[in-house]
Amino acid sequence: MDWTLMFFINSILLGAGLAMDAFSVSLANGLNEPGMRPVRMCAVAGVYGFFQIAMPLLGWLLVTKARQLFAVVNAAVPWVALALLLWIGGKMLFEGIRGQKEEEPKPFVLGPGLLLLQGISTSIDALSVGLTISDHPWSMAAVSTLIIGAVTFLLCLGGLAIGKRAGTGLSGKAGILGGVILIGIGIEIFVKNMFF
Repeated sequence: MDWTLMFFINSILLGAGLAMDAFSVSLANGLNEPGMRPVRMCAVAGVYGFFQIAMPLLGWLLVTKARQLFAVVNAAVPWVALALLLWIGGKMLFEGIRGQKEEEPKPFVLGPGLLLLQGISTSIDALSVGLTISDHPWSMAAVSTLIIGAVTFLLCLGGLAIGKRAGTGLSGKAGILGGVILIGIGIEIFVKNMFF
């Protein structure tokens, strides 16, 4: 492999494709938390970017060091993503519906634990990118995943900003919409990995 312009373009496009789940979850988080401050937005987007860097590198290590283990891990990816996103989305949906029944809606709070689960569940399919970049030397694999992480970070910031703007107008229904989006993403990842 060479350090060509095509290498960088492919890494950017790969990053954009991988970031779509994280973008959608960011949109849901922005809908749910329209008062999110810029520092928190950067932290949330940074978590998604981090996992989009870590998962392909982990996949690269698994592919280059233990191809049989990768096959086992890869088979579990859709199940793990589905379970995590159904749980998180269901919790958001439940909180949104319960909040509407109360006099004062109680917003779903995205704590550190749930943010980590979202980061893992939206990037777990990026493990398979390790197969794509397994022919790269370590330095090129690292640069490629850093580009993927940067693209994810920027797209997630955009998703949060769009969600915040829309969430202000949706008020109490934002948690329900966010939960539905997360459940939909979980089902989409599962179906895509199991049947296509």
